[in-house]
Amino acid sequence: MSRSVLVTGGNRGLGLAIARALAETGDKVAITYRTGEPPKELADLGCLAVKCDITDPEQVEQAYKEIEDANGRVTVLVANAGITRDQLLLRMSEEDFTSVVDTNLTGTFRVVKRAAKGMLRARTGRIVLISSVVGLKGSAGQTNYSAAKAGLIGFGRSVARELASRNITCNIVAPGFIDTDMTRALEEEVRADIVRQIPLARYGGAEDVAAAVRFLASEEAAYITGAVIPVDGGLGMGH
Repeated sequence: MSRSVLVTGGNRGLGLAIARALAETGDKVAITYRTGEPPKELADLGCLAVKCDITDPEQVEQAYKEIEDANGRVTVLVANAGITRDQLLLRMSEEDFTSVVDTNLTGTFRVVKRAAKGMLRARTGRIVLISSVVGLKGSAGQTNYSAAKAGLIGFGRSVARELASRNITCNIVAPGFIDTDMTRALEEEVRADIVRQIPLARYGGAEDVAAAVRFLASEEAAYITGAVIPVDGGLGMGH
């Protein structure tokens, strides 16, 4: 049976790959986006694109209403939306820190809380949070991002414990360095230095992350909850 799926931040990068992978399985996929225009590919796949800033509770509520009217109650949520404001600690402003935490962590709280209401009524659901390897091992210049992504792990595991009795799972995917527009913009020397730190000696693809999410959202993963799944080529090994 086709499920109602929501992927936040699904208009580009990892979110787009995840939306594509779930739509190709026959699910009714909706994505949220904050700026720009979603790619035509999403419409071709039958995906619903809803403009929503997850830092605004009213926009989150309105987005869910639009999605529910079109696709039914959300039973699979992939919380992917996030931002970066990289800066060394002593140069980082209050706004740099709080904006990243409010989007990446508090924004995830908002969309998960709203989805959980419907999942509890249905007594079924899949929640997948997109964290990061830097939430496990840290990263210089990313205290804000690392804190938010680490927070997702504690948040997700607490959600998993709260909702498990209603057949709702919550798992966390922690990508490493993935070949996206953002990483392609790095200088070649920086890219080479990063690759030297990765045991598999290469960047991952967005499809690698999407495959992990698709599995966790599937019936095959029904007995997995509270797990942190690294998709990082071994970079975070031991964390």
